[in-house]
Amino acid sequence: MIVIGSQAILASVPEPPAELVVSREADLYPRDAPGKADLITGSIGEFSLFHETFGYHGDGVSPDTAVLPDGWRERLVTLCNENTGGVTGLCLSCADIAISKLVAGRKKDLDYVKALLSHRIVLRHTLLELLPTLSPDQRTLVESRLMGLTPV
Repeated sequence: MIVIGSQAILASVPEPPAELVVSREADLYPRDAPGKADLITGSIGEFSLFHETFGYHGDGVSPDTAVLPDGWRERLVTLCNENTGGVTGLCLSCADIAISKLVAGRKKDLDYVKALLSHRIVLRHTLLELLPTLSPDQRTLVESRLMGLTPV
């Protein structure tokens, strides 16, 4: 499974700050069969028996859901432990999560990036180093949003 949402942080930061794990969903898709993402939503999605039982859910997404910098696949972080039931999650790096959230630009996304910066989980210069791999429009947008963030 490829985990692309904010919960991907759990692979890189085993005990992240509380404000970075408020979401009760994981955005993911099968690496070798991304077209089967609908099965995830149907099986463990919001309001499913899984969700009712465990209090969190999975959202099947597309590989195109998030805008990511080039090389993100090489930076994936493996997560496989007793909590994953033997399933290996391939999770975005924290820098790639931040870039995707800066592109999305919703308030909750920008707050998430601000918290990543504040806790020094990602560094501003690391994000700036990834900008050349984005399209010119995306690069301008991300740089503007990043420069507008002041860590708390």
